[in-house]
Amino acid sequence: MKNQNVVISDAQSGINVAITMASSSLFPTAAQKPPAAPGTYITFSNKKLLLQNLEISGNNRINAWVDSMRASSPTHIKSHPLSDNHSDHQQLFLPSALDMFDQITNASKGKQIVMFLDYDGTLSPIVEDPDQAFMSEAMRATVRKLARYFPSAIVSGRCRDKVYSFVRLAELYYAGSHGMDIKGPSKGSKYNKEAEGVLFQPASEYLPMIDQVYNALLEVVKSVPGAKVENNKFCLSVHFRCVDEKKWSGLAKQVGLLLEEYPSLRVTHGRKVLEIRPIIKWDKGKALEFLLESLGYANNADVFPIYIGDDRTDEDAFKVLRERGQGFGILVSKIPKETYASYSLQEPSEVMGFLRRLVEWRRVSQMRMRRRVQESKVSL
Repeated sequence: MKNQNVVISDAQSGINVAITMASSSLFPTAAQKPPAAPGTYITFSNKKLLLQNLEISGNNRINAWVDSMRASSPTHIKSHPLSDNHSDHQQLFLPSALDMFDQITNASKGKQIVMFLDYDGTLSPIVEDPDQAFMSEAMRATVRKLARYFPSAIVSGRCRDKVYSFVRLAELYYAGSHGMDIKGPSKGSKYNKEAEGVLFQPASEYLPMIDQVYNALLEVVKSVPGAKVENNKFCLSVHFRCVDEKKWSGLAKQVGLLLEEYPSLRVTHGRKVLEIRPIIKWDKGKALEFLLESLGYANNADVFPIYIGDDRTDEDAFKVLRERGQGFGILVSKIPKETYASYSLQEPSEVMGFLRRLVEWRRVSQMRMRRRVQESKVSL
């Protein structure tokens, strides 16, 4: 008897849930096809979902940090590959955004698509040295074409200036520091010219504190081989991708002891990175809403946001889209995760393929529309 992924649909809610169960005559192979509509991405596990913002103290906090560091580590996950016989996890795999492309574009007809893109792991591959996370020229050309047809924004945990130095496209909107540093395009955008000069920095008062913690963390990582601190202006990143896993606990303890002196800062976890940022009600989801408002789509039913990202911090944006009932989130991941996204892509190369198809779909649609207009004029 072999375990199978089976899709069960709720006709009233439109939710598709996939569970792993033993195959039998009760579930023919036709029921095992990928869901035909966006579904919830649920993991049924013996472990509780790790808290993103760990508001606990002492040794328990450090232990929870280390658990979360391991859970967010791609290499750690790969060391325990999922299989049909893996009894602790029953996974739902999201439908591919490439496979479901026609369904996505059909849902967007008559609406203005607005694109939101994470950077690391979405437009560029995850690399050991974060300073070497360069996007390819092919990806840059694709994003440039994307911005010609749709308002487009980069939403990253990186410093806004840093991510701009990687992307180098002035016609985009940029939201750095997990959305705490937002700036409109400097040129070339044809969407809402008033939004071009937008500059929003809700955490400006924390800059002196963040600089102080940055200097202290530079001393901390000196004793941890492979650790690196990145100053993202309104937040800090402690990278441990190149740190021996046996040293993670010690690194977490030192960071935790330092931050006990700064109760206005909190720690969240990304892919082999500890993110330190102010305790304010602002995240990538808030940044998405702010940018939609800046573009004039705050309460507009005819907008269709698409957010593509690979990190835990992108879940805030995915959640906003689900709550709004507009657009879709697309998770970039080769492995199943708890998520609010509706579709998935496996890696940046698939992201580029999806964006290229989107550009071509819009180009052909506009060409057909112009042809119809010309034909109608001729008939008159």
